[in-house]
Amino acid sequence: MADDTRDSNQNGTASTVVDSGAPPKKLRRGVVLGKDGKPCRSCNSFVDFTSQTKTITKSTIGHSLVATGPPLACPPDVEELGRSSWTLLHSITASYPISPTLTEQSQVRQFMGLFSKLYPCWVCAEDFQDFMAKNRVRAESREEFGQWMCEAHNDVNRKLGKKEFDCSKWEERWRTGWKDGRCD
Repeated sequence: MADDTRDSNQNGTASTVVDSGAPPKKLRRGVVLGKDGKPCRSCNSFVDFTSQTKTITKSTIGHSLVATGPPLACPPDVEELGRSSWTLLHSITASYPISPTLTEQSQVRQFMGLFSKLYPCWVCAEDFQDFMAKNRVRAESREEFGQWMCEAHNDVNRKLGKKEFDCSKWEERWRTGWKDGRCD
């Protein structure tokens, strides 16, 4: 990706390639820059973002806290944004008609295309666009759309080193609730 031009150094930092002639700024390994050249709030975890922007969260008595996510009522980090987005997408899938009309199929494909273009994390957006280019949105039925969405989510899980979800259980997880009754 042309906008994320960084070279890794031996000490685990990265430097940005800047055309302004200024010396490159040191970045923590894994920090993603926005297209404006600044650390991208929605593309980084809260810890990575605050480490780069030098923001330190302190309690009222002055002790440092180990923050794993942004404080309440703050912009989401990449992890919160991802969880919330997947919840929305799977919920849309779960409420999708069993036998959608051609119009509904077209609308959901348009929505997914727009979602992939408007997603706040540009790295995530481009990755999802690539997935969609290789894996056409299957919107012919709720079952097909649910399987496609689960496969898309698992594609991201694999890239993040997370456990894959058993796609045969997508409807139980997102629409009907678990058979053991814990959602009743």
